[in-house]
Amino acid sequence: MSSQQKSQQTNQDANQSENQERTAQIESAVAQLIRALGDDPTRQGLKETPARAAKMYAELFAGIRYTNDEIAAQHGTTFPDPGTQMVLIKDIACFSFCEHHFALMYNMKAHVAYIPNGLVIGLSKVARIVDLVCKRFQLQERIASDIAYIMEKVLKTPDIMVVIEGEHSCMTARGIRAQGAKTRTHTARGKFEKDNALRMEVLQHV
Repeated sequence: MSSQQKSQQTNQDANQSENQERTAQIESAVAQLIRALGDDPTRQGLKETPARAAKMYAELFAGIRYTNDEIAAQHGTTFPDPGTQMVLIKDIACFSFCEHHFALMYNMKAHVAYIPNGLVIGLSKVARIVDLVCKRFQLQERIASDIAYIMEKVLKTPDIMVVIEGEHSCMTARGIRAQGAKTRTHTARGKFEKDNALRMEVLQHV
């Protein structure tokens, strides 16, 4: 085995050990939460729940493990293109969790627009960027700005606009219980920020 292969194996072993430790911590925390809520985590219906929940949370919050710069590096496949017309990828389905109540943000859609500056991005990469950004404890406003930051870094253009819309269970399932209430936020940079007509064109299309 070469030194490079040994190094890779060492990193894989370290990551596996870290993941196992993290999973054990989540399982313990879920069991404590069940007890705190007044139920018995050892009863038949719940005894496997901490392990199942730990596996689920590892998937739902996978984005926490990556910085925006790392997401840009991993999912930044671009292609040369001389075009200068706006590109709009709309209706990207997503969900996230509000960091204030850990409540689900659902029925969410992301709309991402940019004006190429010599580069275009693979369409599936935009969906992957949205997915990882959302898989964190988030604010809807920050989701848009995180996506815009990554897109700007990948495409090397400031001309980015991101619109996010969705429902928040912290508002629909508790407190005021405002069923059907939707929140729309957007981040506009570069030409989208300066040109009101261009910005309105995006908003009208989504």
